[in-house]
Amino acid sequence: MRARDTDWDGVRLHVVTGKGGTGKTTVAAALALALAAGGRKVLLVEVEGRQGIAQVFDLPPLPYEERRIAVAPGGGDVHALSIDPEEAMLDYLEMFYGMRRAGKALTKMGIVDFATTIAPGFRDVLVTGKTTEAVRRKSKDGRRIYDAVVLDAPPTGRITRFLNVTNEVAGLARVGPIKNHADLVNGVVASPETAVHFVTLLEEMPVQETLDGLAELTAAGLPPGGIFTNMVRESLLPDSVLDAAAGGRFDPAELALGLKAAGLADGASDATAVAEALAEEIVEHARRTALEQRERESLDASGRPRYELPLLADGVDLAGLYELAESIRNQGAA
Repeated sequence: MRARDTDWDGVRLHVVTGKGGTGKTTVAAALALALAAGGRKVLLVEVEGRQGIAQVFDLPPLPYEERRIAVAPGGGDVHALSIDPEEAMLDYLEMFYGMRRAGKALTKMGIVDFATTIAPGFRDVLVTGKTTEAVRRKSKDGRRIYDAVVLDAPPTGRITRFLNVTNEVAGLARVGPIKNHADLVNGVVASPETAVHFVTLLEEMPVQETLDGLAELTAAGLPPGGIFTNMVRESLLPDSVLDAAAGGRFDPAELALGLKAAGLADGASDATAVAEALAEEIVEHARRTALEQRERESLDASGRPRYELPLLADGVDLAGLYELAESIRNQGAA
């Protein structure tokens, strides 16, 4: 179902995932801009170390600190944070043990790398913990520092394990600071304050991976959000032509007559050759349009709100990012 005016007002953490190549980071950045519009303050977080946010906003590599990177329509601010697991570990040691200085020594000794190598889930605990801390953080007057946090998360195939890893840690650590930390993270991730959005294309593999990811997420008791169908191409042909082409009823001879009458071909033979070439393109376009419609129906059957974002003719630059943000707002996703 195409979604309009969906109520995400209670959501503080927007997790964005998707199969590689679907434009996950671009959609996360556009969503952050859309959420910040009108004077709100939003934090955009990345956890994979690819510096994707910096690339999308055409900025130098981001350090491990929160800084403003963009002004949204209406005066809102988008801040960004590229999480470094070692620095997140130091924050963790300081917050729960008061051991930041000792943590730096451990870092020099390679203990952090050792710990995250023998227990890969520990790295996910650190970065999700840092993200959810930003969601919970309040100023002295008791108000949340950020109106929303957008997390550019790992791909669909890893998202449930990534978000659920603190639940596993909580099961292993029955008491103490680690248990408390895991409980704090779970208190945000599994709550109505969180929504996990999926980015996909109207192609078979990304759509199937999205549906599988939704099923895994739901089975794990984690909160699914909406589906962002990215890079959607609008058909330039009327439905009657598409139906005829897809059903094998499109007659190139009529097209040839039109080309000749419009003076777009030199003689009957040239008009026929051009019409046959165009007819092949029209048939291929009709087949692709029919396939995309079937994929839409598969996504709509999931029951999740769905938003369509256009394919940008000039590619994704800063202007294109604001265009996508406007589309997100117009569809009621922010």
